[in-house]
Amino acid sequence: MPVSVIVGTQWGDEGKGKITDLLSRDMEMVVRYQGGNNAGHTVVIGETKYKLHLIPSGIFYDKTLCVIGNGVVLDPAVLIQEIKSLRETGQKVANLRISSQAHLIFQYHRDLDAAQEEKHEAGRIGTTNRGIGPCYVDKFNRRGIRIWDFTNKDVFRQKLDWNIREKSFLLNNYYGRNINYNVDRIIDEYFAYYNEIKELVVEESTSLIHEAISKGRKVLMEGAQGTMLDVDHGTYPYVTSSNPISGGACSGAGFGPSRVNTVIGVAKAYVTRVGSGPFPTELEGELGEKLRERGAEYGTTTGRPRRCGWFDGVVMRHAAKINGLTELAITKMDVLDSFDKIKVCVAYECNGKKVMDFPTDINRLAECRPIYEELPGWQSDTTKVTNYKDLPANAKKYLEKLAKLAEAKISLISVGAERGQIIKL
Repeated sequence: MPVSVIVGTQWGDEGKGKITDLLSRDMEMVVRYQGGNNAGHTVVIGETKYKLHLIPSGIFYDKTLCVIGNGVVLDPAVLIQEIKSLRETGQKVANLRISSQAHLIFQYHRDLDAAQEEKHEAGRIGTTNRGIGPCYVDKFNRRGIRIWDFTNKDVFRQKLDWNIREKSFLLNNYYGRNINYNVDRIIDEYFAYYNEIKELVVEESTSLIHEAISKGRKVLMEGAQGTMLDVDHGTYPYVTSSNPISGGACSGAGFGPSRVNTVIGVAKAYVTRVGSGPFPTELEGELGEKLRERGAEYGTTTGRPRRCGWFDGVVMRHAAKINGLTELAITKMDVLDSFDKIKVCVAYECNGKKVMDFPTDINRLAECRPIYEELPGWQSDTTKVTNYKDLPANAKKYLEKLAKLAEAKISLISVGAERGQIIKL
């Protein structure tokens, strides 16, 4: 059972791109199983920084087959631009495959996303306005258009025409927009996109994945975002519109859970989140700003500043339980190098009671206050450390605390943005 799943254990932005890139060296297939271009992975190779939004991080290894799975919602214009950007730096994309079952994002999805955010009726979620949520709504409402629909132009036109009539009515009559979509123009635009990527499209991506698994090849499942943004198990409604958790890999790539033998949780040595919603350990003022600047905490996709806070052990326990973590990768350890004291949230206090489990009710969560344990900092440069034994004693104590909260062994520690700045245990 050679399948590993890599998941974010916080609100995304944990540094999964670097860890996926590292693990991909030994993988024969990397599959992206959910999300869209509303998230990004940053991989630093030498002096070059690569920002990926749809393409799996394993793309930098020619022997690694990279698959965009059926659970992904795809903006073809973004994908094509990403491919071009990689080629401009000399990277090949011949090892990329795209599931024909992946759903397509259109302009009306992006327009609906923006209109719903502006309406504020259900509270502002803080989406990226990339059309991800509305596209997933169409998918589960059985109105979606998939890549496979390019193979029959009449069916494509029929589906597109119906969707445009419905979305135009909603946008113009409820959201007060004045939008007029041109069906013929959209068809020409999207078929031009398809002609650019059709050589990479596979009809049966699940068969491709199953063949690799059955032959004992090493396969890595890669998600976007993090556990706390999961539509079922995150801080709903301030979440994404899919399942980034390890269980989402099964439906988003098409295989059974019995095939998984390793679940690697990626956790930042502190916590960040982008967008709205409760954030119990958020630091405002000088400390929060220090974390943001030292960690360069600005969104890969939008450039928005991330909210920063101390490590949240309640979130960690929740993520460990939901994902079934077997290993833990800690990133951005070096960001804490200059702190003389570091706090770790071990529980919440809510209405005078100690809370150990993550609250499922968003209103109750908003009332929770963190209960901290304070640990001494190490105030020493860790960016050049390559062996665990060479870490400062207080850094080791901090890591031991995080591993205990996760009830999982730490296998990787990142101490910088570059590929080589990693400690393997």
